[in-house]
Amino acid sequence: MFKPTAIACALGAAFAMLADTAPAAAPRTRADIPAEFRWDFSAIYKDWSAWDAGMADMERQMDAFAKLKGSLASGPQALLTAYRAYDEIGKLQYKVYRYPQLQRDVDTRDQQVSGRFQRVGAVFAKFEATTSWFTPELLTIPEATVRQWLDTTPALAPYRFTIFDEFRKRAHVLDEKGERILSLAGPLNSAPRSAYGELSTADIQFPTLTFSDGQAVKLAPGAYAALLENNPVQADRARAAEAHLKTYGATASTYAALYKGVLERDWFIAQARGFPTTLDAALYGNAIPRNVVENLISATRAGTAPLQRYLRLRQKMLGLKTYHNYDNVQPLLHTDKRYPYPEARSQVLESVAPLGADYVKRYRQFVSGGRIDVYETEGKRSGAYNAGVYGVGPYLLLNHNDTMDAMFTLAHEAGHAMHTVLSYDKQPFVTADYTIFVAEVASTTNERFLLEHLLKKTSDPKERFLLLQHATDQIMGTFYTQVMFADFELQAHELVEKGQPLTAEVLNGLYLRTLKTYYGDAMTYDDFYKFTWARIPHFFDTPYYVFQYATCFASSAQLFKGLNSADPTTRQQSLDRYLGLLGAGGSDHPMTLLKTAGVDLTQPGPVQAVIDQMDELVTRMEKEAAALR
Repeated sequence: MFKPTAIACALGAAFAMLADTAPAAAPRTRADIPAEFRWDFSAIYKDWSAWDAGMADMERQMDAFAKLKGSLASGPQALLTAYRAYDEIGKLQYKVYRYPQLQRDVDTRDQQVSGRFQRVGAVFAKFEATTSWFTPELLTIPEATVRQWLDTTPALAPYRFTIFDEFRKRAHVLDEKGERILSLAGPLNSAPRSAYGELSTADIQFPTLTFSDGQAVKLAPGAYAALLENNPVQADRARAAEAHLKTYGATASTYAALYKGVLERDWFIAQARGFPTTLDAALYGNAIPRNVVENLISATRAGTAPLQRYLRLRQKMLGLKTYHNYDNVQPLLHTDKRYPYPEARSQVLESVAPLGADYVKRYRQFVSGGRIDVYETEGKRSGAYNAGVYGVGPYLLLNHNDTMDAMFTLAHEAGHAMHTVLSYDKQPFVTADYTIFVAEVASTTNERFLLEHLLKKTSDPKERFLLLQHATDQIMGTFYTQVMFADFELQAHELVEKGQPLTAEVLNGLYLRTLKTYYGDAMTYDDFYKFTWARIPHFFDTPYYVFQYATCFASSAQLFKGLNSADPTTRQQSLDRYLGLLGAGGSDHPMTLLKTAGVDLTQPGPVQAVIDQMDELVTRMEKEAAALR
């Protein structure tokens, strides 16, 4: 069933390290933007009257679905009728949700649109209540009976994976009384997350400091990040980092108590459902074996040498006697080269030629107009994302500012969009939605194609260096940093599972030791960085989530090797498997889909592919740096 989310890629911005920020300009109105660079919503609904009719239709279908309760055991045709009705409601959900959501995001000031969007939330809540009987009733039918129905009813074939996955998950479903008790605990389970949100946003008071340029800066997260990137004085960056992190440190005991609540909640749920560890419980939904995370961490720990080489190169180029964490986002070079959107679009189109004529044709059609909202305008939300509408296709939001980073953002998000295009084209509704575990594969693969395409086109050492730095920073931020975070949270969970104390002092020490494991002697460690764990929202909001950014990156690195093999046969086989992965949607568990594409994340190969890629990029950067002298 449709989950109202979009593939939003905020990590790249968080770890951007290039000095190619566009000059600030007043946002334009939407009327100033040519139609080809704005979203066309008519493919979803012609107008708001049609949307109202869609909302009414969905409610009618929900009421009809409720009347099917008690019918599933009567035979395969009854089960098929229910699944098809479920699908039709799901398809409508995509449309009635996206139509106001997308319009809200291009003008957040429009209260009428916001009001309509709130109506969607109310109808979705009704849907959850109306359909809550479906899965429990399905699981009352003997699995052997359902299997016989599937074997003798070809029309049920699209639902085979979904049905048997529900039976697989039944092993950790409690009886009715137990499930009710766990559901009643739901509001309590979210209390640590809610309290963290208030403490880290509403209640936190960041200091204001005056720096060597005479500028006074309140060190809230956005301003702090900008200062680390734009202030060339290391002593200023040191003062800013200390003041910012010690703001979290001032209430570290409270953060520790909240995080302990998160960890104990996870351990309680794992034990209640019969899982041996919190990691097993977290991975069970997508049938991911625990050794995927364990292998990811151990192989990355053993492969930190290229990361540390990169830090030493940064220290040398910045001319610093000592290198600190707050130096990680200082630009190594400055550039005023611009990449206007039409040029960026042309470059990303050219770069995907290795993926074949059909892929390029579909890609060209997608970027031709109406599906990408390109420029920043008044009231538009920030960032970038890809949002699908089943039966219509993807919509892509950008805020293009003519920088190199913006061009790579286009390649990244359009990679998501093409994944959506192929999945929708090849899969029925029930299996069209791909999981986050594979979502970043297509986007990071397309970024790598763009990198190599641009490197072949330029002989300018400065531009080549900046391109290589972009790719290296992506690995540093999206791979190494996310593995380090996953490493920390796994260790923290294991402490709770073993009944060990979990105080602020324990967490501070754990984080600092983990940091040193990855950066080694390439960095001088400031004691106040021990508080960093308290400012990572994922730890408090979505435990055991960030590792998936790294596994996607590893999968992409290995797939890219095959797609660029010198052997034509290997290259074609790799391409066929890769396009098969993009077209597979959610038709099987993500590990199975990746193995079919040639990636086994239980083995060290994919992780080693990223490490090798980092090593190669740093070597190329060192060569280009020498050419700059």
